[in-house]
Amino acid sequence: MMRMLMKIATALLLLCAALTPASARPLENERHAGLVGDQADGYLGIVSGGTPALAQQVSAINNERRAMYAKIAAEKATSVDAVGAIFGEQLYQQAPSGEFFRGANGAWAKKP
Repeated sequence: MMRMLMKIATALLLLCAALTPASARPLENERHAGLVGDQADGYLGIVSGGTPALAQQVSAINNERRAMYAKIAAEKATSVDAVGAIFGEQLYQQAPSGEFFRGANGAWAKKP
């Protein structure tokens, strides 16, 4: 099990390295304003407020992430949720201080 997780983590790291800064961290202004943040499940979420247009953007980004996770999950014979959780951990590690992140407990908190 641990070996499989390491393979998935390696695949995600390679994928993250291939992403451009804009695609790796979409909605930068909204992140700084505290409107959106990443989540432990590997998806983007709306922290507070937001408009229908922002909700559509978040949904589109999450659809792209879901497709990416599904591809990796199929290649590594694991679940999409497992891939998302590993990616969520990477997103938290890479997030700058002060950005919001929703943990596995479902609560939003600013990263210290």
